[in-house]
Amino acid sequence: MEYRNVTRSDLKAIGKRLIDRFSARKVWLFYGEMGAGKTTFIKALLQLLDVEDSVSSPTFSMVNEYFSAEIGPVFHFDFYRIESEGEILDIGYEDYFYSDGFCLVEWPEKIPDLLPENSLKIRISTHRDQRTVIIED
Repeated sequence: MEYRNVTRSDLKAIGKRLIDRFSARKVWLFYGEMGAGKTTFIKALLQLLDVEDSVSSPTFSMVNEYFSAEIGPVFHFDFYRIESEGEILDIGYEDYFYSDGFCLVEWPEKIPDLLPENSLKIRISTHRDQRTVIIED
């Protein structure tokens, strides 16, 4: 699936389609350069999932935990600052990735050998102020 010329307001509609189609997948991976819109898209998804907590990027804590009345626990990861896969072993990543919780992961390219095989890949890119979102099933 590919969406071109995606605006900020389009993210909720795309997110709704993804939730409807891929909610059985528990780990969603968000790829894209700094400023591409990964966190913005995740915030839109969390709104759709009725997360009422204040949402922010877990850049320094690596993971934020939220609760959705619709699907239960939601974990938002940001691995931008890690230098090696070993750094996330200490947070018990398996307990998150292989739980019933919904995991939204920014910068998954930092931990390629630790990602579940059935993860949904979401690639966000920008070129000349136009955003493209590609879903790899």
